[in-house]
Amino acid sequence: MIETIPNLMPQIRDRFAHVDTCPFTGERIFFENAGGALTLKSVVDTSAKFAAIPDNQGRDNAASHALVDIIKTAKSDAADLFGVTGGQFFVGESGTELLFRVIRSAAMGAQDGGNIVGSTFEHPASRSAALHWAQHSDRPYLSVAHHNETGLVTADDYAAVVDAKTRVATILHSSPVTGMGVDVAAISAAIRAVAPECFIIVDGIQNAAHGAIDIESYDIDGYVVSPYKMFSRHGYGFAWVSDRLTALSHEQLLNGPKEAWEFGTRDTGSYATMSDVVSYLDWLGGHFSTSTDRRERLVTAGHAILAHETELTNAMIHGIGNLKGLAQIDGVEIIGGIDNPKRKGLVSFRIQGRPSSDIVTALNDRGIRTHTRKADHYSGGILNPLGWSDCVRVSVCHYNTLDEIRAFLTAMQDITA
Repeated sequence: MIETIPNLMPQIRDRFAHVDTCPFTGERIFFENAGGALTLKSVVDTSAKFAAIPDNQGRDNAASHALVDIIKTAKSDAADLFGVTGGQFFVGESGTELLFRVIRSAAMGAQDGGNIVGSTFEHPASRSAALHWAQHSDRPYLSVAHHNETGLVTADDYAAVVDAKTRVATILHSSPVTGMGVDVAAISAAIRAVAPECFIIVDGIQNAAHGAIDIESYDIDGYVVSPYKMFSRHGYGFAWVSDRLTALSHEQLLNGPKEAWEFGTRDTGSYATMSDVVSYLDWLGGHFSTSTDRRERLVTAGHAILAHETELTNAMIHGIGNLKGLAQIDGVEIIGGIDNPKRKGLVSFRIQGRPSSDIVTALNDRGIRTHTRKADHYSGGILNPLGWSDCVRVSVCHYNTLDEIRAFLTAMQDITA
């Protein structure tokens, strides 16, 4: 666990902006990381630096050449972080926009006929896109049902729905509502066992900040993240696509390069801030690994992050010392159950007979930032089958501490007294 290494946690927290204070309300504990993680201070500095540069890529001057080199470096850094050697990375408006675009390209470019498969586990970003483009490509959409008890979906569930004519399949790596992560490699293998040419697109937005990513082992065609949820900033999405997906017909400028995915001049600062994220995780991994290989250090950082967050969520559920955990509080129900090894840094719960918004407000009054999830178009796919109208989402990240969990449990004892 991160806190077992002397003086490491203060160093980690010092690298993030607003780690313990809100610029509007003052001191607070930030347990709303699934809504957007804290931002690295280096990302803030880099964003300001590149916002001031007037030059664009593709010009014959030193500044332009430097911008091109920075983008190339960032893509190389991303390849190390995501664990992939082929395909290409590109940026867009947001993670959601990129999911729509990549799924659209797969659906409209795949062989005629067949079907598109997704799951009820998914965030509406990928599910809405798959449903929309299934309709517009004249294909049926086949839905894989998730398990209410565990808050996730499995490879066997996909295997029961996918057939030899499945052209496109979507997978959510981790849920921002249940907090559970799935075995992407196993689901992908189950799909390819019966539909080897299927285009497989993964929504990695919630997962990106909570453990190592290994695209090469997934055997997929697209992976999309929102960098503001992985220590960078708002204003762009980041995607990887396979060469076979790029080979499909997709929107391009007339007579432009056929492998291109980006339109117009991209923000060099967005790429540069991705390098800041990789540099930070490389630094973190160096505290847990003596390897000279950067990919190995990045993977080690991911494992350390997940282990620390598991310690935090276990303490939140089971308690610390004489502080009761959520599982010991009368009337509390937890999505996905009390002991779930698939949980990644997030606990969603409700207290029977009490509006979740009241709990969130009471926590906020005590300086603890959480969030209410309602059975709306974002979370209804998870909450409605449970018969829940809402829940409280408490989402942690690796810079959160056991002392902050203690403060949360103390507040919960007060609120539920």
